[in-house]
Order: sequence, then structure tokens, then C-alpha cells
Amino acid sequence: MRAADIFDRMAESVGTVARCAPATVRLLLTAFATGGHVLLEDLPGMGKTTVARALAAVTGGTARRVQCTPDLLPSDITGVTIFDERTREFEFHPGPVFANVVIVDEINRTSPRTQSALLEVMQEGRVTVDGKAHPVPDPFLVVATQNPADLEGTFPLPEAQLDRFLMRLSLGYPGEEAELSLMRGASMAAPEDLVCVLDGAEMSRLAAAADRIIFADPVYQYVLELAQRTRRHPRLRAGVSMRASIALCRAARMYALADGRVYVTPDDIKDLAGPVWGHRLAPFSRASSAEENTALLAEVLAEVPVPGPHGNRP
Repeated sequence: MRAADIFDRMAESVGTVARCAPATVRLLLTAFATGGHVLLEDLPGMGKTTVARALAAVTGGTARRVQCTPDLLPSDITGVTIFDERTREFEFHPGPVFANVVIVDEINRTSPRTQSALLEVMQEGRVTVDGKAHPVPDPFLVVATQNPADLEGTFPLPEAQLDRFLMRLSLGYPGEEAELSLMRGASMAAPEDLVCVLDGAEMSRLAAAADRIIFADPVYQYVLELAQRTRRHPRLRAGVSMRASIALCRAARMYALADGRVYVTPDDIKDLAGPVWGHRLAPFSRASSAEENTALLAEVLAEVPVPGPHGNRP
């Protein structure tokens, strides 16, 4: 089966349980297939948790959920070592991060100390408890949610944490017809009822196929010029990091593969720049919003000359 067909089947399955834009589902699937984590920033009741559970189901993986609160401890996420009186040995009890898809609800409601517990596992794919490393399942994806309208009692994610997320997405409101259908009581499938479309072996084949996608040097140069422009922007105290540039290139390969192409185009870069880079920009104003970062990035995209369709300069 072609990679594009696999993505189409996955998107169709997710669409049976959640009414969100096909473009958003495609970005979410691209992030998962790339092996990246996703930050869903949206209002309550938009289906963020349902979409994450559906993603776990169509990939045949396990899903665990963490509800963040101010008193949540790092060990509540990673797990804890407990002395077993019966065996007279210390035994590790894994936390909810030991799943293929980990849904971290309202991540900005827990303390920075607990947020930092996610740093190692998101980057290294393992947790260290009492000096011993424990690998998490593969594939592994963190889908964290936060409410952009909630300001009281929240702890904004530090830049180091934000940089661990491949994409920041917003599901948005469903279309008018879709919302009317839901209001009339149209039934939606449960995530647990979805059939596995992409297993671990198929995921590895997708990753290998993405590595073979052609990425022309002019397109690499285009990404570099965009990154450098963010670093020189007068309203940004920090542009995107090298990790962000590499992440954009990785995502672009998978994005092209999902579209049935064997090469990356400048349009792929433009489509992905917002989701991959928007949350990594650091304006001088600490109170900047996602919309402001999107506007700044749009300025950068408008200033840099775009290569031709296949990477050649016009």
C-alpha cells in the first residue's frame, strides 16, 4: 500500500470520531509518523482528548492520560520505585508516560518542576528514576493540551519545553454543517472501536521511505534563510533554534510522503512553518499570543524569496 493511501485511511478513521479540519488531521498524523510531539492549544470541549485517543487506536498503540493539577508530582508522571516487602527488593512501578500516546491535559496547570519531568522522556524516549533508566514504548508521542484563554493559576511552558514539541496545533471549531449534525444528535464512533491502520513495523517503513524523499539544496537554503531571518528580526529576542530547523526538514519529508510525492517543495515548508516554528519564537513581549507569533512568522515568510516549484530559484 502506498504511503499516501495509509495516511488517507488514518485520516478517514480519525474523522469518524472527531470533526476537525482535514488539514489539521494531516498535520497531526505527519507529526506522529515523524516521531514528534504535539501541543494542542484550544478551548475546552473542542475534542482534543478524543483526537489523541483516536490517534492511538489507528496506530494500534496504547494511550494513557495525565490530568495536570498544581499538586501533581514528577513521580505521578514518570513512575516510582517502591520496596517490595515480599521479595525484599526495590521494584519500579511505571507511570502513565509508559504508553505509545500520552495525553497530558492542561499541561500549563502543573508546576514547572513537574513539567520538567517530561523533558527527558520527550527528548530521550526514557525516564530515569533513582539513577536507573527505563525506556518507554516505541513509537512514543506526547499530545499535550492547554487552554489559551486560561491565565489564572497557570504556569507558562518554558522555552526549553516548548522546543520539545514538533508542532503546535489548534483543532478549531467544526464546520457549520458538522456542528449542526452534532447538535442534532449525530452519533460518532468511539476511539476504542477504530481499527489499527498503521502498526509499528509499518511505521518503521514509513520513516525509511521519508528518509528517501528528495530535499533539493535550494529548499535547504530556503529553510536556512527563514531561520536566520527570525534570528535577526527586530521584534524577536530569539529566533528558531537549530533543532527547530532540523525538525522542519524532517516534518517536510513526511508531509511530502503523505501527499504521494518523492520530493519536498517550498510550499511544504510554508505549510509547516507555522505549526513547527510558531511556538518556538521568543518575542520581547512575554505576553505575546499565538496569533502574534503567527503574524511575525508571516512577515518572515513574505520577506524571503521562494525557490521554484522543485527547489530552483526563479
